[in-house]
Amino acid sequence: MKSTITGSISWQVKRQKLWHQIKKHKLLYLFILPGVVWLLIFCYYPMYGALLAFKDYHYNLGILGSPWAGFKHFETFMTSPEFWTVIKNTVIISGLKLLFGFPAPILLALLLNEIRAKKFKRAVQTMSYLPNFVSWVVVVSLMTVILSPYGGIINDIRKHFGLDSIFFMGEKNLFYPMVVLSDIWKNAGWGSIIYLSALTGVSQELYEAATVDGAGHLKCVWHITLPSIKGTIGIMFIFAVGGILNAGFDQTLLLQQPANNQISEILDTFVLKTGLNYGRFEYATAIGLFKSAFAFLLMSLTNKISKKFLEVSIW
Repeated sequence: MKSTITGSISWQVKRQKLWHQIKKHKLLYLFILPGVVWLLIFCYYPMYGALLAFKDYHYNLGILGSPWAGFKHFETFMTSPEFWTVIKNTVIISGLKLLFGFPAPILLALLLNEIRAKKFKRAVQTMSYLPNFVSWVVVVSLMTVILSPYGGIINDIRKHFGLDSIFFMGEKNLFYPMVVLSDIWKNAGWGSIIYLSALTGVSQELYEAATVDGAGHLKCVWHITLPSIKGTIGIMFIFAVGGILNAGFDQTLLLQQPANNQISEILDTFVLKTGLNYGRFEYATAIGLFKSAFAFLLMSLTNKISKKFLEVSIW
């Protein structure tokens, strides 16, 4: 009884201290209030809809009133003929982006770090950042115009040299290269900002000492620059692996053509078509939840491996 009273008093004291701190720093709390409200409305409130994955949804009954279905929709998806197709396409596209797209901002940051002319460096940085602010709708529209077999600049050049026109957007074999190259062009500049920030923390004395010892630029990069930003690279790699099932919804959907649909149907586009085109909201929600759970497990595994071998982790 005494311990219960003591615990109750202790809790009241902590509560009073908390309210005192809130009142003392009320302007700071008001400052973060819009962010908290945004987080609750757009990140936490939609999680209520995850219940659909475990329900046999009926419009007239609503989400809570619909009968429970357990893991039926998950089993249906994992035993469906589309399961391995969409998983394979998603992993291939994400894997190619990870293989070629992940090193791209690191390489760009290293190159920019070597530029000594400040005006030229700022101009290159600005030009590399700009594509990030262009939507995929505009990017794919530009690609369609440039690569069009009717008046596109690439095919006009081919015709000038006596070659036949190619319908690039409809060629199945060219889908993966277009996805990877357009992703690098759009995101490499923006991604390099993080690595450029990490490079500012590298001591110049290390480079001077290495230069005195006869080390060239490549040896300095390999033995000083890259080890110094190893932590940043490791954390970004963990996040990249965690999002390996995010193959790029906007980009892939806009680049899809009947000719390449067999290799371009990924989880996100499959969820969209299943939910909106066929009205199977509970099935689409189950697929989305499966994707999120698998991504979390994959990120946890990568984090564990990175912590063991590279001594870099996010928790």
